[in-house]
Amino acid sequence: MQRKINQNRIEMEKLTKKEDELMNLFWDKGPMFVKDILDLMPEPKPHFNTVSTMVRMLESKGFVSHKAYGNTYQYYATVQRSDFGRKSLKNIIKEYFNNSYTNAVSALVDDGELSSDEIKDLLQQIENQNAQS
Repeated sequence: MQRKINQNRIEMEKLTKKEDELMNLFWDKGPMFVKDILDLMPEPKPHFNTVSTMVRMLESKGFVSHKAYGNTYQYYATVQRSDFGRKSLKNIIKEYFNNSYTNAVSALVDDGELSSDEIKDLLQQIENQNAQS
């Protein structure tokens, strides 16, 4: 996985919206050839070369790799969805919530996105984690 070093902190590169859509296809469907990816895309479908270029960009960023079959490649994700989600969440909290998890959770509570039962579940997780430490 290719990463950028930023102030002694390792971060996963960000994805464009289209790259994110492609990664979701890899995570949902598994290894694919560019033709398979193209078949899954909605109309109007991009050109084969466009999809191939986007997949190679994902490969250069370290998100996918490939296995050669003659003169064609089957691409597969090298980053798990859960790992990407966690890194992305950390970046969002850093960029938009002043690196405060409390501010992020408070925003969810203020917007009514977390129920009291979900908050109780989170508190129970924290207590269980503290008990294990």
